[in-house]
Amino acid sequence: MKAKDKKERKLADRLLNKYRLVILNEDTFEERFAIKLSRLNVFILFSLSSITLVFFTTLLIAFTPLREYIPGYSSSALKKKATILTYKTDSIQRELELNERYLASIRSVLTGEIEEVDFNRDSIINAAAQDVELVGPSRSDSILREKVRKEDKYNLFANPEEPTRFVLFPPVKGTISDAYNFENNHFATDVAVTLNTPIKAVADGTVIFSEWTVETGYVIILAHEADLLSVYKHNGSLTKSQGDIVKSGEVIALSGNSGEYTTGPHLHFELWNKGYPLNPENFIDFQ
Repeated sequence: MKAKDKKERKLADRLLNKYRLVILNEDTFEERFAIKLSRLNVFILFSLSSITLVFFTTLLIAFTPLREYIPGYSSSALKKKATILTYKTDSIQRELELNERYLASIRSVLTGEIEEVDFNRDSIINAAAQDVELVGPSRSDSILREKVRKEDKYNLFANPEEPTRFVLFPPVKGTISDAYNFENNHFATDVAVTLNTPIKAVADGTVIFSEWTVETGYVIILAHEADLLSVYKHNGSLTKSQGDIVKSGEVIALSGNSGEYTTGPHLHFELWNKGYPLNPENFIDFQ
């Protein structure tokens, strides 16, 4: 027991023994700074300093942007950019899908790859009127049917409840050399004209195609309201470019004899609605 007590006393003496830390001037040996220390004080001071350093380092890592420079931590700015890029990529993919569908519709117009659906506005109205007569039209139905009958023949997609009307302007005046014939895959009306006759837009719209093609020469396609497309082929030259906005009756091309399938100076004119061909003579007077 005495030996153990002596050891503990020696350990306590070592921890509590006072030491003096003195800073002297090397040349004059003048005392500049002095402090009394013990091993216990040094140990406590070192421990507190370490704990304080660890605490403030943890705060810097957890609550300041400095954590982004430590391996394993992700950057909030990079997360934000990644999220924005993800939304943009999704939007671009949807735009590409819509453009591919749109181009496929244009391609079907140019190549004639469509289903056999013959649209005739007057026949649909008459058939609907006959069906109503079979069951006995009401007074309101009779009034509405009378309004439809009085509408202009050239008003393609007029809504009786709307005051605006959709009138088609003749693209050119001339002699019809080849009429619309669905069975022969001739989805257009060919109008014979002299060279360099002005070709005009049938309605207000936007130029969605204006290029040279081997088979049909200079071709220009306009997109109008009510999902209507008008196509002008075998032109001698084009006066409008893709993306241009045109007005009804505005000159968009000059007639010609271009393309492998041409048979002389004429305009090959087509009308399409929602992917289906329309007979232009049902809506336009070319004479």
